[in-house]
Amino acid sequence: MLADPSVGVRELTTRLGQDEDQIRETLDRLVELALLRPSRERSGELYPVSLVTGMQLLVQRQEAELAAGRDAVAAGRAAVAEREPAERLIGLDAVQSELDQLLAGATVEVLSMVPGNAISAASLSAARPTDDDVARRIPSRVLYHSSTRQDPATVAYGRWLAERGTEIRLSPAVTRRLLIVDGRTAVVPIEPDEPGIGALCVREPGLVDQLTALFELIWTDAVPLGMPAKADSPAGLSPTDRHLLRLLGDGLTDEAAAKRLGISARTVRRIMADLMVRLDAESRFEAGVEAARRGWL
Repeated sequence: MLADPSVGVRELTTRLGQDEDQIRETLDRLVELALLRPSRERSGELYPVSLVTGMQLLVQRQEAELAAGRDAVAAGRAAVAEREPAERLIGLDAVQSELDQLLAGATVEVLSMVPGNAISAASLSAARPTDDDVARRIPSRVLYHSSTRQDPATVAYGRWLAERGTEIRLSPAVTRRLLIVDGRTAVVPIEPDEPGIGALCVREPGLVDQLTALFELIWTDAVPLGMPAKADSPAGLSPTDRHLLRLLGDGLTDEAAAKRLGISARTVRRIMADLMVRLDAESRFEAGVEAARRGWL
């Protein structure tokens, strides 16, 4: 039709070897795509637009369809958020899928806390594309546990993030995993000590505000990556020492305290043995009493 705009249905059937119904169906589709338009010169006839114009029209149509699809997804997610202030995500795949969507749609700020004394190479590699995208698009802040200073791979990853604009700080108070997106959605593990079970996606404003306040409290007292740890207290206690004394005073076992602090149970026992010597105590109970008397707790 581009080569001979005057060609009719009968000539098309002959040239293309198709029956008339096929030709008319194809012509209707081309009209629907605006690649064929009514002729102003010949009443009742159609003429084809140029290839360049046709491609532009198709691209514009696809862009409009994509925009409509994005709007529909956003509306759907908003409707779900209104109905479900808290959503349980069962399994790591479900959690990762939700995280991917949340981070892809983030527009204001992303806050995260990462406990533990090291992050596996596999986890760092898997997180790199998303972390790079977030860091380049919007402000983001990450809190690592202070013990990550001892892991070169995690430190190197933190520096890589910092080069892309992410703010990184370290604190011994980072004992739980937390992600907050745009101040509207928070994701926390269902079982803190078993992250593989799944996560809770919270959208209740009051709860998200409380979790954000917790993040900001820890952030204020945290140390930027690359800076030396804060000096010990006048009593010679490090933040980890104080935190451990409080946890054990609350009745936690060595193993439970180790998980909270992101260190090993062996390290907990070593720190506690040192504290007992400094407190001149023969038992942990006596150490707790003496620590309280000295104002260490």
